[in-house]
Amino acid sequence: MKIQIRQIPPEGILNLEEDLSLLALDLETDIVKFQGPIHIEAQVSMITNAVSLDLALRGVMSLKCSRCLNDFNIGLVKELQWNYQIDKNQQEIDLGPDIREEIILDYPLQPLCEINCRGLCPRCGKNLNEGGCRCAPTKAKTL
Repeated sequence: MKIQIRQIPPEGILNLEEDLSLLALDLETDIVKFQGPIHIEAQVSMITNAVSLDLALRGVMSLKCSRCLNDFNIGLVKELQWNYQIDKNQQEIDLGPDIREEIILDYPLQPLCEINCRGLCPRCGKNLNEGGCRCAPTKAKTL
């Protein structure tokens, strides 16, 4: 998302909405995928040489559970407030790198489909959330 500084009214707020493509932000990893674009709503105002932004980011992340390896979805919802200093020759502000960084900071280190996910049997690989297995070490063990 790029903000054209000349479009910001001198005494008012510029409202912007945009769906950012995932290719432009390069957000996907082996564990994190997205279900559609990231929706952004922004309110932009300017006072002399400073631009203030109120941003709302919305999207759906598809993650892989770190215990059972099942896929699950969670919502991405972020409210941000940023201020940018600008000089008189500056034409635009590119928010893409800052938005990308904020989203990546929300990636879970060990995503879990459920807080009490039992994971996989270390011997046979059965998903223990779907019931026990016949392996002796996992029969008595509860995670």
